[in-house]
Amino acid sequence: MRKYLVLIIAIIIFFAFFNKQHLPLDTSHDSSSSTSTYSTDALISAYNNKQSDKIITATGTVSKLLADDNNGSRHQKFIVRISPVLTVLVAHNIDLAPRVKALKKDDPITFKGEYKWNIKGGVIHWTHHDPRGIHPAGWIKYRGKVYQ
Repeated sequence: MRKYLVLIIAIIIFFAFFNKQHLPLDTSHDSSSSTSTYSTDALISAYNNKQSDKIITATGTVSKLLADDNNGSRHQKFIVRISPVLTVLVAHNIDLAPRVKALKKDDPITFKGEYKWNIKGGVIHWTHHDPRGIHPAGWIKYRGKVYQ
């Protein structure tokens, strides 16, 4: 009987944690405006709910380095693994912010930027200051240095 009670408690704890990871974001606001959310869980929720234009701060692991996008404003691009099932593309504007130096696969990274949903996991951009001061500033933190 005691073993069953321990097993039931373990299952309840597991499901409570799992469901916390997938709580929907607050949708009571006007969806046309950007909102600021500060957690990796919020990024997962934004993906699950197909939400865009969210200012998100999250942490993940660099899973792939991509070639720079040199069309128009230049962007350093790389994929960040947020969870076992979710990755996002980070498009960091290197015309407005310094390049993230010595970026390596499997390294931890933290960022703040605007999330745009897509079927592949989404894109994080605006990881830099806004020279006009209109858009919320973003950044990338890598190996103790902030790039913005």
